[in-house]
Amino acid sequence: MDFNYDVAFSRNIGWVTHDEQASLRTKRVAIAGCGGVGGLHSLTLARLGVGKINISDFDQFDIHNINRQSGAFVSTKDQDKIEVMSAMLKDINPGIEIGSFPAGIDETNVDRFLDGVDLYIDSLDFFALAARKLVFSRCYEKGIPVVTAAPLGMGAALLCFMPGKMTYEEYFRFKDKQTEEGQLIQFLIGLSPAMLQRNYLVDQDAVDFHEQRGPSTAMAVNLCAGIAETYALKILLGRGKVLCAPYGLHFDAYKNKLSKTWCPFGNRGWLQRLKFKIAEKVVSGK
Repeated sequence: MDFNYDVAFSRNIGWVTHDEQASLRTKRVAIAGCGGVGGLHSLTLARLGVGKINISDFDQFDIHNINRQSGAFVSTKDQDKIEVMSAMLKDINPGIEIGSFPAGIDETNVDRFLDGVDLYIDSLDFFALAARKLVFSRCYEKGIPVVTAAPLGMGAALLCFMPGKMTYEEYFRFKDKQTEEGQLIQFLIGLSPAMLQRNYLVDQDAVDFHEQRGPSTAMAVNLCAGIAETYALKILLGRGKVLCAPYGLHFDAYKNKLSKTWCPFGNRGWLQRLKFKIAEKVVSGK
């Protein structure tokens, strides 16, 4: 096998030093979800030279994944996402160490999933609320930084939660809502306080909270990977300013806009509460 780590990732040098590249080889990043953003997160990290990646997913690829998921091809239909992505990662770096969690993440394995992890990148399905809250909570307890990048329309919104800073619960305020629908709306307005994507959604019927269905684009997924892995680099190497909650970033290529968001009281702020009421009416159809 003709593979040499230093040669394979030599074109990173200049933006990172030789010592930093060697450091990336020792880092472990956990990614829950191998679909749209998750799959591309893992491939981008592998091409950055990160040497250890934990991935999880219990789903299989289907034809409707082809528009945005990096492992979705006609040839991979009905194949386990985690197996396809593991093979792609090994094809990039045969020496990469993969922690595989094919049953997804729950109370029985979340601690193993996060064991020895330097960074967690959230890539769970938008509607996987219970699993997301579980992993976010464990990351906070273990002092693991969290990066989440949401594909929204033709843009991406980034949030980062760092140890000792505002927590995910202080920001999203899930506990303020008693229903799952209310908590999902909290998640949506927290991810996207700028809502740059809202006014170019051309088919409102494509979004259905109750059927857990929404539109997506490959452009948004690619932007998520670019932004999130840049933050991964800064966090893993300890250099560059890291913007963390209550601040966030939302770049929308369609709108030609970059918004730096600030929610000092999280979703308890008056403006976020107003957005919740508006979003609740839209979701309920009232």
